[in-house]
Amino acid sequence: MKRADFLKGLGALALAPAVVRAQSPFPDKQIRMVIPFAPGGTTDLLARAVGQHFTNVWGQAVIADNRAGANGVVAGEIVAKAPADGYTLSVVAMGHAINPLIYKKLPYDGDKDFVPISLIATFPQLVLVHPALKANTLGELLALAKAASPPVTYASGGNGSSQHLAGALFAHMAGLTMTHVAYKGGNPAQLDLMAGNVNMMITQPNSADLITTGRMRALAVSSTTRSAYYPNLPTVSEAGIPGYQSVAWYGLVGPRDMSEALVKRIADEAVRATKTEAVKGIVASQGGDIAGSSPQEFADFIAAERKRYAAIVQAAGMTVE
Repeated sequence: MKRADFLKGLGALALAPAVVRAQSPFPDKQIRMVIPFAPGGTTDLLARAVGQHFTNVWGQAVIADNRAGANGVVAGEIVAKAPADGYTLSVVAMGHAINPLIYKKLPYDGDKDFVPISLIATFPQLVLVHPALKANTLGELLALAKAASPPVTYASGGNGSSQHLAGALFAHMAGLTMTHVAYKGGNPAQLDLMAGNVNMMITQPNSADLITTGRMRALAVSSTTRSAYYPNLPTVSEAGIPGYQSVAWYGLVGPRDMSEALVKRIADEAVRATKTEAVKGIVASQGGDIAGSSPQEFADFIAAERKRYAAIVQAAGMTVE
């Protein structure tokens, strides 16, 4: 064999693994699920349940990577800069749509650097107070807040989070001065509410047991209609702030430039994940509603949410350096 032919053969062999790998069906290695908040909250629970479904179906491990900070910006930067191969995904919350409105500078483009894959679930939120607060109804809370000095405090999972927006909208529409206390995730915020370190929070509780056992008191729901899970609770709108509405949501995204075929494959499986008992159980335990959308439907949903809250963000002066 001539030396030139021999070297050419070696080159072909060296390239062979790369060719085989490029043609391998997705997925052929573990997937990284970047979670924007601390363990234990709704985002974390849903991300792990969806990831477990992917593992069960695809036979590849989905590694949960909690990267809390800046209402999802820390996690968002990781995803935005990841290869567009489907091996880095993230379950995001409302902050994903709102951050471009409140941050003066982001390390990524909130519109162009992500691919919406599927909306997973939506959640009416509850107006929750610490049991020691002298407010058994929403009307009593409003009266207390108007007279309080120092102002009533409300917790959230971070600047621009669904809880922050719900609280800011509540204060704005009721004409109240309230103090926002931001945490790195909804779970630590709820823990501090139960400890009595803040007065109230508008969120979906991690478990209905927290209310039935008296660790928190629920006064109203944030949706336009009453919740089937809490039928005796009035809406905020009917109990004292007409027209009020604020709903939390969670969905799956990936980095930009993912192929349409890959996005559809992952989206289709994400929709199937929302039909599993694990995901349905998490959503039901917190009074939510399963979604499971197409990529385009989720993209349209994000755009509508950003447009809806733009005025609220401006009116409340929500800005982060």
